[in-house]
Amino acid sequence: MPSNQPALPESVVVVLFGATGDLASRMVLPALHEVHDRGLMPAHWRLVGCATDVLDDDGFRDLVRASLERSELGVPAGWDPSAVRYAGGGFTAEDSGELPTVLAQVREELRDTAGTEPVVLHFLAVPPVAFAAITKGLGAHGLADGARVVFEKPYGTSAESFEELDALVKEVFTEDQVFRIDHFLGKEGVQTIYVLRFANQLFGSEWSRASIDQVQIDVPEDLDVANRATFYEATGAALDMLVTHLFQVAGQVAMEPPADLRDPESVIAAREAALRAFRPLDPVEDVVLGQFEGYTDIEGVPSDSVQDTFVAARLWVDTERWRGVPFLLRTGKRMARKTQRITLVLKPPFGPLAGELSEPNTIEICFAGDGEIRLGITVKTPGPDLTFSPGKAVLELDDVPGGEPISPYASLIHDALIGDRSLFTTAEGLRAAFAAFAPLQGEARPLPEPYAPGTWGPAAAHRLAAPHRWMLGE
Repeated sequence: MPSNQPALPESVVVVLFGATGDLASRMVLPALHEVHDRGLMPAHWRLVGCATDVLDDDGFRDLVRASLERSELGVPAGWDPSAVRYAGGGFTAEDSGELPTVLAQVREELRDTAGTEPVVLHFLAVPPVAFAAITKGLGAHGLADGARVVFEKPYGTSAESFEELDALVKEVFTEDQVFRIDHFLGKEGVQTIYVLRFANQLFGSEWSRASIDQVQIDVPEDLDVANRATFYEATGAALDMLVTHLFQVAGQVAMEPPADLRDPESVIAAREAALRAFRPLDPVEDVVLGQFEGYTDIEGVPSDSVQDTFVAARLWVDTERWRGVPFLLRTGKRMARKTQRITLVLKPPFGPLAGELSEPNTIEICFAGDGEIRLGITVKTPGPDLTFSPGKAVLELDDVPGGEPISPYASLIHDALIGDRSLFTTAEGLRAAFAAFAPLQGEARPLPEPYAPGTWGPAAAHRLAAPHRWMLGE
């Protein structure tokens, strides 16, 4: 997003915990390469991988190279392996492994070459169960002072576990040192909401209950969970996606205009205020859970599992702007297609054509891939009669002149390097999200309803969108 961004530091050390794991290989290492390839990395940098695997520097460099070879960008020309180091042996409060020694060495190298103290960015690409141990270790071994730390999601799995984790983190770090990633906030399409709304009177003037009947945020997935069955059985769709990604995107849509869009703290404050206005979910009236047929046949899933692989929820935002407008949130596995879309469903027109149109006008923001904006409008059907047809006007964001989309992880890593927290979740925002989500973790949680793979989920979810329909797929 446009901002008066602070300059990049002269030098940086990225400490990648979980450096030999799947997340690091698939997402973080290619994103670091993308940041470097785009000229967004400080001139002087080092990557220090940290994991339990027994490797030397060359062994880790081979893993990094293999990861980059599998990525779209490939291995960069003139890649300097000497910038990559490894600290094995794991890392806890009781056993620091090799990390303090290696980190001290590379910091000294950067002080000599850049002439300034490097920024240290700890990136925890590890399972959430390891957050506490690593955080304690960073404090115990003096590696937290002046550093920044990136936590992956989920940052807590309930209001209680969130508070417990955040209290521990705050014993070691201040809030402005903490960067909690929700990579949906780094997507080009989600960031486009700001400019579409605040730079275009055509859209900004319609962004309220006066013109909008519904807001739909739809993230269907066609993938199975076979290779993630253990994780999914412990988590489910609602906890994995609703309280994190979809709530955060809803906060982006619902927030009031920030005092200064170029000031990260103003943006954060506006999004947090919207999240605090989320009414706690009503599990009976406003939530439908589903489980795709065949889920319990997957190895590692109990035959009597009642875990949800689909969730549709009707969220209410109790602000003057949005009171009475349902925010419909839907996501699930093994659905008809994979996409990510925000749809603002506009009220019917007034005047001589009121009641004659078969389709509502829509403002659609697709935030899959590079993103696109679609307008659902009504036009005259060509011919002699006054009849009407729905049409679409589409703008692909990667077609915007002068633009070159950046991946969500690369965007967020760059923001962490310069200290911009506007696209990261905050403690207050997550506290509000878990408060709204809490009823769905209680005794009133509905049982999931079956749905066939390749469909749009249980038929019961249709009622949440009435009097309209789910604009995607129905």
